[in-house]
Amino acid sequence: MLIIGSHVKFSKNQLLGSVQEALSYGSNAFMFYTGAPQNTLRTPINDLYTIEAYGLMKKNKIMLESVICHAPYIVNLANNKDLSKYRFSIDFLINELERCRLLGIRKLVLHPGSAVGIDRDEAIKNIIYALNLILDTTDEVTVCLETMAGKGSEIGINLEEIKTIIDGINKKNLIGVCLDTCHLNDSGVDINDFNTYLDQFDKEIGIDKIKVVHVNDSKNLIGSRKDRHENIGFGTIGFDVLLNVIFNERLENVPKILETPYVGNSDEDKERLYPPYKFEIEMIKNKKFDENLLSKIRENYK
Repeated sequence: MLIIGSHVKFSKNQLLGSVQEALSYGSNAFMFYTGAPQNTLRTPINDLYTIEAYGLMKKNKIMLESVICHAPYIVNLANNKDLSKYRFSIDFLINELERCRLLGIRKLVLHPGSAVGIDRDEAIKNIIYALNLILDTTDEVTVCLETMAGKGSEIGINLEEIKTIIDGINKKNLIGVCLDTCHLNDSGVDINDFNTYLDQFDKEIGIDKIKVVHVNDSKNLIGSRKDRHENIGFGTIGFDVLLNVIFNERLENVPKILETPYVGNSDEDKERLYPPYKFEIEMIKNKKFDENLLSKIRENYK
């Protein structure tokens, strides 16, 4: 069965609002931040919204295993030059895991971090140390390390770095991986030969560690290390190649999450932006590329 959804908001109605938005896109999976991804401001979890969300999920056959939380971008476990900021990132993620537990969410996607002026090997050691502290506080939530594009001094840009981090984790049952197709492309992975990549992943890490797949096309050529997402079928990866990832039998039970860009009101006007997910998900389910997709999205929101 295809398990597919997108990033959705977590606003005043919290998880309930997230479920409602996901359903409006025809999703049976979704991903959210428990607050703004650009900051660490968080409001208390409202259990009443959570209970109501559970009822709506059950009614529409959305499994909790298909719901993903994403940590904000600004936490950085790789750099400890400023010990207060490093400790803040650790404490924040401990709190974020607790918020996941209160919501019943079992997977948290995390960007491993950026070295920012220190040795990459030292940065990886910092990530391992921090994750062991963080995971020592839970027995319920799996942290999924996201594969990165290689922009700046990002850590996690190849299997070797991801494997090194996983090898250093004490609670290996609570560590997993989130593949991102745009990031893989931009880091130099040829997704045209995706099964070969999965073979290598299985040999080095174990394919069972893949817990989530972010499905994004890319604005960039392979190996560009830029990390700029594009709508499905409109980038350099292409619709058919992404379809082979989405429907790969080896990842059949892994949630596929779209993080593609909102679409502007016109090519010139970027003031008004609209979510593409309903239309992209429909296109994926039909397995047929629609070259007029962006125009249809704009027309729908007029």
